[in-house]
Amino acid sequence: MNVQRMADRAFAPVVEAVDARRIPGAVLGIVTATGERAVLWHGAAQIVPDHAAMTRATWFDLASLTKVIFTTTAILRLVEQGRIALDDKLVQAIPDLRQYDPAAPERQLTFRQCLAHQTHLPAVEPLYSYGQDPETLRAFVLQRVWKPGPPVYSDINFILLGIAIERLTDRALRDQPLAPGFSFTPDPTLCAATERCSWRGRVLRGTGHDENAHALGGAAGHAGLFGTVDAVLDFAHGLLAGTGLSPASIAALRAPHGATRTLGWERRHDGWAGGGACSPDTIGHTGFTGTGLWIDWARGLAWTLLTNRVHPSRHVETGIQALRREVGELVIAGAD
Repeated sequence: MNVQRMADRAFAPVVEAVDARRIPGAVLGIVTATGERAVLWHGAAQIVPDHAAMTRATWFDLASLTKVIFTTTAILRLVEQGRIALDDKLVQAIPDLRQYDPAAPERQLTFRQCLAHQTHLPAVEPLYSYGQDPETLRAFVLQRVWKPGPPVYSDINFILLGIAIERLTDRALRDQPLAPGFSFTPDPTLCAATERCSWRGRVLRGTGHDENAHALGGAAGHAGLFGTVDAVLDFAHGLLAGTGLSPASIAALRAPHGATRTLGWERRHDGWAGGGACSPDTIGHTGFTGTGLWIDWARGLAWTLLTNRVHPSRHVETGIQALRREVGELVIAGAD
């Protein structure tokens, strides 16, 4: 397959969205299992208060791609090392989770349930509104009596997994080893800007957009990771080539856990952000800031669309969901 031709075709609606000022800028990257790749970029990394051009080297706030690129991968590597098993309870790593109530439902949660979003925990909680001391907020998360509800896609699941990683490795998340091109503390001058944040009183650039991740110290299991397009493609290629994780871990990533989920990732379903043309054996994930990554195992193909669609505000309609689907459709059309 000609990945450059695929990229040229799939990038056309992205250029249109940038030129129509629906989004400030974007980078599209495609990689195959054999390592062929193509990268295209257009627009601005920042438009206010200053202007900065988008480049191939621009770092993006990956937002919830943190969940799959960092947290899910870190948990599976701990499984590979024999430190934990997927069906172990979180309390093996976090014995003080709801420590004042031995019968608390949170004490029964497993790593697998949190990875697959199969818990009673809520989608999100404005933790940052309770204060900005990271250790106090971690204690709050661990001792909170969470209201029971049906399983939903939950940041809280991954905040707990992030705390577990810290306990198991005896190292803060922001100090964890990362592949080149990823960081929890990037150089702001290299980053795409995100929102003009009313809480922090400035345009964010190189500071995590997610308020809870920021309040938890800048790095959390659900958000806070920054990266470049080539780093994201390197990660995806490692999975496609079977070098990023063990065969057992990759099989676990691909195995369904419900109608729309695998471990950490979404699996293809009607209306999802990856478009309808990809194979049923496709996983993907998006980030609130405007990022996304999809891996089609059947075709040996992955693509990432990185945008700063929340700059300078999240409170506008950018058409990002339709744009993601259109790009996915065009990528697959070029592969077939």
